[in-house]
Amino acid sequence: MHTQDNLYITGHIHPDTDSIASAIGYAFLKRALGYPAVACRLGPVNSETRYLLERFHFDEPVLLEDARIQLHEMTLDHPVNIHLDTTVFEVLQLMQTGQGQGFGVVDEQGVLAGIVTRSDIARVGLGDTALGIDLLKETPVENIVKTINGKIVYQDPDRHINGKVSIVALTRNLVKNYDIKDRIVIIGDDPVSQMDLIEKGAGMLVMVWTEKVEPQVIEKAKRYHCQLILSGHGSMNTSRYLYFSVPVKLIMTKKVITFSDYEITEDVAKKMLKTRFRMYPVVNKNYEPIGYITRYHMMNYTNKKIVLVDHNEFSQSVRGIEQAVLVEVIDHHRICDFATSKPVSFRNEIVGSTATIIATMFKENQIPIPKNLAGLLLGAVLSDTLKFQSPTTTEKDRQVANLLAAFAGLDIDEFATDMFTVSSDISGKTVEQLINSDIKYYEIRNYKVMISQTIIPCADYMLGLDKEIEQELERLVKQNGLDLCLGIFTSILENGSLIYAGGPHKEWVRELFGEDKSTQLHENILSRKNQIVPMLHDMITRY
Repeated sequence: MHTQDNLYITGHIHPDTDSIASAIGYAFLKRALGYPAVACRLGPVNSETRYLLERFHFDEPVLLEDARIQLHEMTLDHPVNIHLDTTVFEVLQLMQTGQGQGFGVVDEQGVLAGIVTRSDIARVGLGDTALGIDLLKETPVENIVKTINGKIVYQDPDRHINGKVSIVALTRNLVKNYDIKDRIVIIGDDPVSQMDLIEKGAGMLVMVWTEKVEPQVIEKAKRYHCQLILSGHGSMNTSRYLYFSVPVKLIMTKKVITFSDYEITEDVAKKMLKTRFRMYPVVNKNYEPIGYITRYHMMNYTNKKIVLVDHNEFSQSVRGIEQAVLVEVIDHHRICDFATSKPVSFRNEIVGSTATIIATMFKENQIPIPKNLAGLLLGAVLSDTLKFQSPTTTEKDRQVANLLAAFAGLDIDEFATDMFTVSSDISGKTVEQLINSDIKYYEIRNYKVMISQTIIPCADYMLGLDKEIEQELERLVKQNGLDLCLGIFTSILENGSLIYAGGPHKEWVRELFGEDKSTQLHENILSRKNQIVPMLHDMITRY
C-alpha cells in the first residue's frame, strides 16, 4: 500500500548489479535512520544480480512501474458493498451509522451491478407517488415483512398487488366506500372489516395493533388469495416503512462510471472533472469493487517520493518521474539535463560504483553494515569496476571493497571469480537476450544513442554472430527511433571489448574504433560510462 511517507528507492531501467544493490543498501540505511524506505527495480534482474541476491539471501526489490500513484496504492474509502435484494431501509441504516453515503451493488459473484446513493433513495421518499406504486408492485412480500418488523400470517402463491397503499379509517359505513382492489391495505384489529376488505379484492392486509388473526379471516384470505401480515409498528410508521422495503436493484443506477484499480490517479482526476457524482467505484480486473474514490481523494493525493540511485537522467528512470516528488539522487555518472521544481539532495562522486558511495554513507551515519549486505555491496563494486580493471576505478573503490570484504568475511579474488563465472555465462541465450540484458540510453547533442554492454567469457564466444548482432541493433534503432545503437561485448579476462554498431550514424563508431570491428578485440576498452560515452560525445561534437 502506498503511503505519502514512503520513499521509493530505485536504480535505472535495465538494472545491473550496482543499481539493484545500491537500492537495497540505501533502503536499509534509510530504514535504520527512521524512514519508511522501499527498494525498487525497474526491470528484470540479470543472472549476476540474481546469483548475488540468492547467495546473500535477499529478495528481489519490488517492481516499480510508475512514479505516479495508481488507485490501488491509495487509501480508498472502504468497499461496503450491498446485494441486489438489500432493502432501502437497510441502506438507510448503513448511512445513519456512518458507513458511507453510497454503496456499490454486487451480484452473487461479487461483480458490480450498480450503485445506490442518497439521491436514488430520495427519489423513493420524495418522488412522485407513481414511482412508489411501481416499486411496491415488484417488491417481495419477505422484504415488506422484514422492513416493518412484521410476521407473515398467510402467504399466497397467487399474488395480486398493484403497488397502491390504503390506510383504512373505519366509519359508520365501514369499508364500503373504499376502492381497495389489489391494494396493500393497512387495517386495525377488526375481523369483520378485515374479511370485508378481503372480499372486496385487497391484495394484502397489513394489520396494525393486532396480536392474533381470527381463523375465519385466514380462511377468507385463502379463498381470495390475499396476503396477511402483522406489522410491528403503528399505522403511520407502517405506511412510511412500506416504501423502504423496496430492493435496491429496482432503484440503483446501473450505468456506473468506474475506474480500474491500476489507473493513474492524475488521469482519474481529469476524468472526474467532467462529471459531478459524489463517489466512484474502483474495480479490479474482475469488475469487483475494491473501494470508492471521491473528490476529496483527488484534492489530497501526492505522487510517489522517489530517490534515484546509480542514475540521474529521467530518460533512464521510471515512467512518470517528471511528476514524482523527487527528493534525492546518489550517483556516479555524468550529470545530464537534470532539473527539478524543488531543491533535492544530490550526491555525485567520481568513483567506479554507486555502491561505493552507499557503503561510505553507512560509515558517515555510524550505521553498521550487516554481513550479507556487505557481501552484496562488494559484489556491486566489483561488478561495476570490473574487479578494478575499469578506468573508472578509484582508490576509494579499492578501500571500500576491502572494508566490505572484511565485514562479509570474503576473499576478493575468490569471490570475484565466482561472480564473473556466473555473469559471463552466456550459454543458452539468444543474441536478442544478450543485447537487451543491460541497455542504457543517452542523448548526446540532440542525438539519441543506445549502448548495450554484455559480459562474455572471451571474444571467441561471439564468432559467427556478426550478422545476427547487427540485425538486432538495427531492429532496436527502428523500434526506438535511435540515431546510433552500440553493442559492446566485454571480456574481463581478456581486458577488452568487441564493439558493434547500428543506425544511420554507425560510421562514427567505425571512425573511432576501426573498420574491422566484428573480429577485433579492443584492448583496455571496458567502461561504457568513462570511455565509450565520452569518446562518442567528442565525436558527435566534432560533427
